[in-house]
Amino acid sequence: GLWQMADMERDGKQVDLEIARVLTGLWQMADMERDGKQVDLRNCAESMSAYVDAGITTFDMADHYGSAEDVAGIFCKEIVSDPAQVQMLTKWCPKPAVMDRAVVEGAVDISLKRLRTDKIDLLQFHWWDFKDPRYLDAMHELKQLRVEGKIRELGVTNVDTSHLRLLIRDGIPIATNQVCFSVLDTRARKPRGMCEFCAEEGVKILAFGVLGGGFLSERWLGKEEPAAEELQTWSQMKYKRFIDICGWEQFQLTLRALDQVARRHSVSIASVAARWVLQQPGVGGVIIGARLGVSEHISDTINLFSFELSTADMDEIQAVIDARPRQIPGDCGDEYRRPPFLTAQGDLSHHLDALPPVYEQHGGSSGTRVQSGTVWEDIAGFSRAARIGNIIAVSGTTATHGSRCVGGPDAAAQATFVCDKLEAAVTSLGARLQDVIRTRVFVKRIADWEPVARVHGEKFADVRPANSLVQADLVGDEYLVEIEADAVVTG
Repeated sequence: GLWQMADMERDGKQVDLEIARVLTGLWQMADMERDGKQVDLRNCAESMSAYVDAGITTFDMADHYGSAEDVAGIFCKEIVSDPAQVQMLTKWCPKPAVMDRAVVEGAVDISLKRLRTDKIDLLQFHWWDFKDPRYLDAMHELKQLRVEGKIRELGVTNVDTSHLRLLIRDGIPIATNQVCFSVLDTRARKPRGMCEFCAEEGVKILAFGVLGGGFLSERWLGKEEPAAEELQTWSQMKYKRFIDICGWEQFQLTLRALDQVARRHSVSIASVAARWVLQQPGVGGVIIGARLGVSEHISDTINLFSFELSTADMDEIQAVIDARPRQIPGDCGDEYRRPPFLTAQGDLSHHLDALPPVYEQHGGSSGTRVQSGTVWEDIAGFSRAARIGNIIAVSGTTATHGSRCVGGPDAAAQATFVCDKLEAAVTSLGARLQDVIRTRVFVKRIADWEPVARVHGEKFADVRPANSLVQADLVGDEYLVEIEADAVVTG
């Protein structure tokens, strides 16, 4: 049941983290401690032994999962006989802010202290707003802390395919991407999407939500749709929103298909649902949530390795997925960055107060302007964008962060960063991406037109501005794409 992330060399060093293919997720610690409830941390830690004894040696947590890191620290330091046999994976999910060495190392040190260790096995980074480029500063600082030995391996969580490409091409050694993936949410399997990209790059997908907050089980087969007030846990509130995309009737069709497969193998619906994800390309492991000391499904989890879904099984499940009138929109992670927000609350209020504008406005007699802080703006004397009345003009924008080019020699990666900067500029001036009425795209190599156009299409799919794409001899050998935009504020 173990796999080894050693199929690639990163920074000249083999990736040597070995984890269980089924991980125990500790996100429900936060739910157990909701509204100030007291939980016996020692009792929770002791209950982890049963998982380890069964070979489920990997635990996934985060800085905001209540006392999860503290519980893991108690287990490793006071209970387990050999801490080396367990793997503690955690996350850092900061609010947008300056991401310098002191901030990043300070956050890592807090997790190290709570986990009572000197090296984090896998540190997974989450960023709320890709318009704010400081996530790159954070990732490069984390890369340095990995070199210095405070982090064994680096991962990300809820990162879409385009930004995963951008980070890898920018030189970040990413081992994993943790995303929502289930028979209810198949975004990862889109053409040219997450599964395909991760399989190509040797990045492992760690899938959460594989059981849909418990909805993918016999308990809900043939049952009436629950009212909102009947949903008892944050997980149920969250994954009911995924079900609502297609409706309860479609969900019941999915359960019936899973049940037919489960009966053939004499296993549970949950086992089939998790096994389906495990057998997808690029998937390294599935994360099954646990309420430590309260609700454990260890025997059911072990059953995952007692059978394998056949081609006919997979086709049967695929048929019910393909028959849905609609699918979950967007790419992996979009549920945290754009409507519909598929969270317990249906928005980001539980996570963030508000996202501040990326760039500061500067007013004057000739309108309002924003600077993005690149060296070229000072050298050539221009603004990133200017607004007069309801008209906004965004300067020709390259993949420049500070004084360096982002995304390496990959035009699609550069275009992703450029589109983020365009959106940051117009939103900082009080507009929305939907207000953009024209874009002009310049590529250095005409062979790059399609990957750049696909990035533009992904960003502006719901906007559809007027557009031109031409080949141009751009300034700077490293720059492969430049884009400018015009917007008219209508709302």
